[in-house]
Amino acid sequence: MSALEKNDIAALMQDLGKAAKAAAAELATATTQAKNTALRQAAKSLRDRAPEIMEANALDMTAGEQKGLKGSFLDRLMLNEDRIEAMAAGLESIADLPDPVGVTLSEWDRPNGLQIERVSTPLGVIGVIYESRPNVTADAGALCLKAGHAVILRGGSESFHSSGAIMAALADGLKVAGLPDAAIQLVPTRDRAAVGELLRLIDYVDVIVPRGGKSLIERITTESRIPMFKHLEGICHIYVDEAANPQMARDIIVNAKMRRTGICGAAETLLIQRSVSALMLGGIVDDLIAAGCEVRGDEEAQAIDARIIAATDADWDAEYLDAIISIRIVDDVQAALAHIARHGSQHTDAIISDNDKTTAIFLNQVDSAIVMVNASTQFADGGEFGMGAEIGISTGKLHARGPVGVEQLTSFKYVVRGTGQCRP
Repeated sequence: MSALEKNDIAALMQDLGKAAKAAAAELATATTQAKNTALRQAAKSLRDRAPEIMEANALDMTAGEQKGLKGSFLDRLMLNEDRIEAMAAGLESIADLPDPVGVTLSEWDRPNGLQIERVSTPLGVIGVIYESRPNVTADAGALCLKAGHAVILRGGSESFHSSGAIMAALADGLKVAGLPDAAIQLVPTRDRAAVGELLRLIDYVDVIVPRGGKSLIERITTESRIPMFKHLEGICHIYVDEAANPQMARDIIVNAKMRRTGICGAAETLLIQRSVSALMLGGIVDDLIAAGCEVRGDEEAQAIDARIIAATDADWDAEYLDAIISIRIVDDVQAALAHIARHGSQHTDAIISDNDKTTAIFLNQVDSAIVMVNASTQFADGGEFGMGAEIGISTGKLHARGPVGVEQLTSFKYVVRGTGQCRP
């Protein structure tokens, strides 16, 4: 790339940043009605524009197939009428949520007569960097708008056409509601240099939200001083306790792994208590293989079922995002917790058990953003949590953890009212 082209990218991103900063100031005081009007109109526009969105998506799918992208990646990229309807319904769900801005979170009086309130406020400008899932364009744009932020969206090059078509629907909503065009901006270039320039917009961007793997997180940590909502891999575990209902376990495991293999809430590792492994493993493997899943496991699991392929050390740290699962036989819940602590990504982990005592141990000791009991890890989703949608699953521990919805996208300020008090 020539120096001139680099300067062009830098100037482009500076312009996006300036526009977003100005829009954020306006959005901070936008009415609930205006924001909801924009969201509902955008939902209508998504439905109206469905043919052109699918046409744009077909271009991305064809390019992805020609590049040899694997099936799970293409599944994340693919849009159809049902997925477009789900995006539209998600926008309407976000519109139906209470406005998270300007809420009095707590209030109290001091002996000196001061009245103190803690009031929710927007964060400002959010930069979202994501990869192949074009629905993130709608989800992130809508969530940030509802929470009073301006947002700069940098989608993956593989979803460039799809994201652009979705962005047009969001722009329709902003126009009808009379909100600034720069409230939601999509970086209009595939050039990877734009990511670096976005990470340098410290004067304009308040928070970065990455939707990618370790390499993206490492790059942001190295290159940027902008705070980040960390979303690491979804190395999700299911522990099958000796008190598990066998049929429930089979149903949950095949759903958690195979419903959609390419999402971050898909189960990647199965841990089974040794005392029930011989009894339960065969049926679980039957279901997984019937669903098209490759099953890998440790030596003990292989000895129980010859269809299991030998797992390597790398398997325990793998986020497959594909129809592959690894199985390890463990002594008990403490051994399962030790495995998760060593190999997990603090995203979502589940236990299947009817023993309340064992379940309590698991819930209290596993250090993950989402912990589930007797339920599929595929429920690790803001929409399923009643948040309308999510901007991501935060695996960090500061400010927000788990699904990041409209409430998690706010900060707060203290409002102090007095009657002339002076501090002695």
